Amino acid sequence: MTEVAERYGVSRQSVHAWLGRYRSGGLAALADRSHRPASCPHRTAAEVEALVCELRRAHPRWGPARLAHELARRGVDPVPSTATLSRILARNGLVVPRGRRRPRSSYQRWERDAPMQLWQIDIMGGVMLTDGREVKLVSGIDDHSRFIVIARLVSRASARAVCAAFAAALAEHGAPEEVLTDNGKQFTGRFTRPRPVEVLFERICRDNGITARHTKIRSPTTTGKVERWHRTVREEFLAVHAPFPSLHHAQHALDAWVADYNTARPHQALDMATPAARFTTRPGTGQNMSASLPLRLPADLAPVPTTPGPPTAGPPTAPALSAAVPAAVEFDRTVPASGNMTAAGRQIWLGPTLAGRQVTVWVSTTTLHVFHHGKLIKTHPVTLTSDDLRRLHARGARPGRPSPATALPAGDLPADAVVEADRTVNTAGLVSLAGKQISVGLPLAGRRLTLRIGPHLIHVLDDGALACTRPSPLTGDQRARLQGARAADPAPLAETGPAAVQRVVSSQGTLMVAGCKLHLGQTHRGKVVTVICEDTQFRILHAGQELAIHPRTLIKEVNRRRASGHITYET
Repeated sequence: MTEVAERYGVSRQSVHAWLGRYRSGGLAALADRSHRPASCPHRTAAEVEALVCELRRAHPRWGPARLAHELARRGVDPVPSTATLSRILARNGLVVPRGRRRPRSSYQRWERDAPMQLWQIDIMGGVMLTDGREVKLVSGIDDHSRFIVIARLVSRASARAVCAAFAAALAEHGAPEEVLTDNGKQFTGRFTRPRPVEVLFERICRDNGITARHTKIRSPTTTGKVERWHRTVREEFLAVHAPFPSLHHAQHALDAWVADYNTARPHQALDMATPAARFTTRPGTGQNMSASLPLRLPADLAPVPTTPGPPTAGPPTAPALSAAVPAAVEFDRTVPASGNMTAAGRQIWLGPTLAGRQVTVWVSTTTLHVFHHGKLIKTHPVTLTSDDLRRLHARGARPGRPSPATALPAGDLPADAVVEADRTVNTAGLVSLAGKQISVGLPLAGRRLTLRIGPHLIHVLDDGALACTRPSPLTGDQRARLQGARAADPAPLAETGPAAVQRVVSSQGTLMVAGCKLHLGQTHRGKVVTVICEDTQFRILHAGQELAIHPRTLIKEVNRRRASGHITYET
């Protein structure tokens, strides 16, 4: 045996084995055999492998983690590891093996510590109806539990539709501590031009103590959880059910699918727990509303009945009381630091001088007045309905006082009617009236003036003093529809004594008053002098001292009262 083994370069054990096989089976028994072990205790059972393939074919989006969870639910013991399940899928051609670009350990997941700390909210398109229309999906997801708090389909993703879906979620689940959105116009007005404004969504957050946070520009990964849910909606819901015959049918199917997603579908990021298992609402929602602060919503989003219900015995209910609305309501507001206040859906410029002060807003279906200490300071035309007044009344507005006597009457103005309006002079010395630019002079740039507009003339008043007079290009109809206009005394302005104007003496020692050129001398050049315009003469004063008297040769109206030009200040 040893010599034969050495001759053919094999072991003695192999020679002994070949001889034994030859004695038992002849030459046929010397054929090559498989080296596969007769048994493998840790091999996955064939019936388990068949079950894995069956589940994968029925649910093509289930991966190894979900398959392991489903095998455990079906009583398979022991459950194969995810690596074993991956090899089973690859061996049966159900997946294409490919390497991961980054190891799982390199990913850092962040989430809030408890539910109701942060909601991510976004809008998704691509939900199609059978008639070719596209509807939008307003989505909201709790950051900690992945519980879907908002899933509302709307025909158009307007600010009001988005806020209505948000308000319904607040009423059902309570108010979260923070909300995270992108920079869409439905969510923020910080990019509004020419100045940032507070949109309806931000107002709801402010009224309910919710911190509104926004992503950086073009950074959708910040709201990654709601974006990932949108992918699930497209792959698992829309791919199976869309298109829908109507918006109602689409919402009904979505509600059923979301209920399964929240309560029955295990979530891999939650260690295969359901979102509902980790989500809890805030105390004070549903049946326990009195246990916490009440939800505050704008009046135009609050459910207020438009018609009173049938009479019932006993004391009237709150909706029945809110149905009886006066012809006008009023409420108090504090002017913000910018001086730009919003009331009844209208932006009202009051100026920084009133910042921090309380004003009273009076609203009817056609007119909005602003009072300060009982004095009318602003008037705006508005277009409201009785339902709008009912909502304001439900929000705490009180019955309005009688319409002020200075308010413009409804309809056309008389031909000789005189109105007043406040305007701010721009840097070019112009004010805008009914789309027309009226020049009042560069010295008045930046000042808030009162314009007294009659059928033929416009008197420009600066702090009650007549600054200049201009011809009026406005018709009676334009005066009646002028923004912020109020009634004025039709009597002409009376002058109290001779008019006193200021002028700057030119480098040649001259100045112009009422069309007359007056010579004062180069020794007075650059001085600011006061000219008393009497009927027959001009008296020129400086620092209380009379410098000269000139005869008045022309009778023309004084259009400019203040000095302009290069001024030399003397010490």
